[in-house]
Amino acid sequence: MSHDPDSLDAAARFDPLRPRLIRVAYRMLGSMADAEDVVQDAFLRWLATDRAAVKEPEAFLRRIVTRLCLDQLKSARVRREQYVGEWLPDPVVEAEPVDDVTLPLMLALDRLSPLERAAFLLHDVFGLEFDEVARSIDRDPAAARQLAARARTNIRSERPRFPVDKEHGLEIASAFFNASRGGDLSGLQALLAQDVSFYSDGGGKRPAGYLPIHGIDDMMKLHTSLLRFIGNGQSQLVSYGFINGLPGFVTREKDGILQTTALLIEEGQVRAIYVMRNPDKLGHLGEGMVH
Repeated sequence: MSHDPDSLDAAARFDPLRPRLIRVAYRMLGSMADAEDVVQDAFLRWLATDRAAVKEPEAFLRRIVTRLCLDQLKSARVRREQYVGEWLPDPVVEAEPVDDVTLPLMLALDRLSPLERAAFLLHDVFGLEFDEVARSIDRDPAAARQLAARARTNIRSERPRFPVDKEHGLEIASAFFNASRGGDLSGLQALLAQDVSFYSDGGGKRPAGYLPIHGIDDMMKLHTSLLRFIGNGQSQLVSYGFINGLPGFVTREKDGILQTTALLIEEGQVRAIYVMRNPDKLGHLGEGMVH
């Protein structure tokens, strides 16, 4: 980056906003690498802007980021159609639970049109008035309101109905790790809901299921075969935490690569399991883990 006074001034005003802008972009795109690229592109546009004329830098930059994300989503949809196996969003691991946009909700958002997704996130998640939402997506306020309402209807069932208590969630995550990695199949079965679902994303880079698995019987068959294939104690626990808002854990697997496991818990039982194995989506986690 240039060190001339103008560039330094631009960076000084932009950098405090960067985490919030990345949060908007990540919620829109489901990819941390793409979100960081979009925000960097927004910075380059900020550099070229007459910043003295910008009264509200955060709103101005959020509009730029939103429009860049809308452009990105058009090509992302094509890439998604060519994706090998199940697609899950990049895992974000945090020490505390967040319940505004959990992993199941991110998957539901992915089924919306880009404009519906943007209107819902900007209004329902980030709390913007519809006048500002409309400016961000280049529509009038009535259209923005309608887009958000349509999105809300389509994803109502995926909003967290029973947010799990932090300590209880981590207790279940610990019990799940110990039972699944230690070969305690009866203990594992006791944790699972009858209609449990299992999703894994290997991106064609590591072994993973091409389709989701539904139901406790098929889930137990999967774990029985995994234990025969990899044996007990092959996963090294890195940390417990909240992965896209869900209790879970990060492990280092037999091949030396990180893996995340997120658990959707309802009424004390594991109702869905989301495993990220694609190394391209795990690189941003690094060695420090929970952040």
